[in-house]
Amino acid sequence: MAQINFGGVLENVVTRDEFPLSKAQKVLQHETIAVLGYGVQGPGQALNLRDNGINVIVGQRKDSASWHKALKDGWLEGETLFELEEACQRGTILLNLLSDAGQIAAWPVVSKHLTEGKALYFSHGFGVTFHEKTGIVPPAHVDVFLVAPKGSGTSLRSLFLQGQGLNSSYAVYQNASGRAEERALALGIAIGSGYLFETEFKKEVYSDLTGERGVLMGAIAGLFEAQYNVLRKNGHSPSEAFNETVEELTQSLMPLVAENGMDWMYANCSTTAQRGALDWKGRFQEATEPLFTELYDSVAAGKEAEIVISANSQPDYREKLEVELADLRNSELWQTGVQVRQLRPKK
Repeated sequence: MAQINFGGVLENVVTRDEFPLSKAQKVLQHETIAVLGYGVQGPGQALNLRDNGINVIVGQRKDSASWHKALKDGWLEGETLFELEEACQRGTILLNLLSDAGQIAAWPVVSKHLTEGKALYFSHGFGVTFHEKTGIVPPAHVDVFLVAPKGSGTSLRSLFLQGQGLNSSYAVYQNASGRAEERALALGIAIGSGYLFETEFKKEVYSDLTGERGVLMGAIAGLFEAQYNVLRKNGHSPSEAFNETVEELTQSLMPLVAENGMDWMYANCSTTAQRGALDWKGRFQEATEPLFTELYDSVAAGKEAEIVISANSQPDYREKLEVELADLRNSELWQTGVQVRQLRPKK
């Protein structure tokens, strides 16, 4: 483990050089890794573990869409693919990658098989942090830790196949065996993390819920819509409004930021763009920071967790979600996006 200086703050970071895959394989050589759930994070983590030579099985409700996806991905019923309870029984480390609502529903089954010596792994601190609402309280005789990739399971898998990695946070909640951190780091490397940085369950879920509702998804979608609408109201065509709002950001500018930083991107744009961006950046920060403070306070108070648990537990949640997503998909903004993407030069 190394200490890296991030903007004047020292943080504990683990890289593949310090904890190579060969070490992870040795740590996990006598473990059976049971990946519970094959929805968002499950496929990426399970397939990467399998490709890295780890003994892994999948637990999923039989005949569900995810069950059939697992079969298509090469998991074999009765050999590496089992119903949830049997996977829990067979596994020595249970990777609880069910949805937050799914974790609540499945907890009676999962907890029953958390016998002494086993470990419980999460990729999100939600269930344990908000245990008063979820009822997820792990027994004291098992290791409990998390590895949380900073991106989707799809990205984790695609970067792995490219020989790259997605950065992950890790945290130890309970160290019953004395080996919890070692097990967590081994799994973090084996699922394909680029590097791992240390956090806590509560901090992981607070930052995650804030980020998803903020810059990563909620805020950026809202900003896209606001700018697009203003341009359209002032007579700009859908194509022009979309290109100036979404296409240039995602295809040109954000790759530069990802590669070299915001200052480098500014330095490599026109002087007109530089001046305007620097002048207006502070205005946007002043306008939105109070909203981010309100958002963080709502997360910390458990209000966002209550909303999630209540909404996701409704029997018609997925039907209602599809209506909301259809409204988004069918809006002029994102229908224009469909056309713009089709006009991109083919690789």
